[in-house]
Amino acid sequence: MTVPSSPSSPAQSPRTVIGNLCLGSAPDSWGVWFPHDEHQPPYTRFLDELVEAGYEWLELGPFGYLPTDPQRLSDELGTRGLRVSGGTTFGALHRPDEWDEMLATTRKVAELTAATGARHLVYIPPMYRDEKTGEFTDSPEFTAEQWNAFGGRAGELGRILLEEYGVRLCLHPHADSHIQSQTEIERYLDNSDSRYANLCLDTGHVAYGRGDNVDLIRRYAERIGYVHIKQMDPAVLDQVAAEDLSFGEAVQRGVCVEPPAGVPDPATIIDELATLDAELFVVVEQDLYPCAPDVPLPIALRTREYLNGRGLSGTRRPGERGRS
Repeated sequence: MTVPSSPSSPAQSPRTVIGNLCLGSAPDSWGVWFPHDEHQPPYTRFLDELVEAGYEWLELGPFGYLPTDPQRLSDELGTRGLRVSGGTTFGALHRPDEWDEMLATTRKVAELTAATGARHLVYIPPMYRDEKTGEFTDSPEFTAEQWNAFGGRAGELGRILLEEYGVRLCLHPHADSHIQSQTEIERYLDNSDSRYANLCLDTGHVAYGRGDNVDLIRRYAERIGYVHIKQMDPAVLDQVAAEDLSFGEAVQRGVCVEPPAGVPDPATIIDELATLDAELFVVVEQDLYPCAPDVPLPIALRTREYLNGRGLSGTRRPGERGRS
């Protein structure tokens, strides 16, 4: 793969900690896309390097990558002083015949997420192109019938998660999925129940779909329950459009870059989020699958240092210190 360049962060003057935002990271930033894969680091290395990079909060990542037994997971995290910001799950809300299977899997993830004390479940719709081969596995567009049902099913799933597990559904727009462009994101938000189904704003995937993160933050502030902070290389985005690349192919070309490189500008995003009357986790994700084992840690260190310099701290749950 092409390893993203390592820009030197510009000198930054100290900044007051932004009290409504809490910084974390995720297995994705260590090249983890699957529960089990030969190209991924063992979970113990991920956890150890997460601590070495200076993070306290983590998202759980693909169900099965980290231990799924609550006590074992608690022990692994506790000995390292780590805490969980949220869980991660996948599923096809547009396929009614898969509802029962999807719900059963999501319940397992929600149970584990709740057991860690986390209150958010990031829900990622399925990709219509295979992550490894780039082959199409589904139509890239919903039918009218699928669109009409999608928001309702998201709300129903969110209601179950909140009422039975105390965790909130945050749907994650994703490249090569049916919720990718700004039009698709807005259609989902406009047709779902804000009490139960909201948004994980992934800044990189919004940029990948040529959307406007700042506009979404300003117009849908009350729907943003969780954030993934990510940047994309504009030159590779142009290649995606010109060559019809899959997301997996784009990642191998280095589409995901570390801050402050890429779009959207992370400083602008942080400044916008800081104005919100909401307490939010801001979780670093830089897609690196597959990558050499020694690639993620130096990037994680530089990324954490840069974001700390922009006022993001990860030493408390959001809101515990109050606004600064």
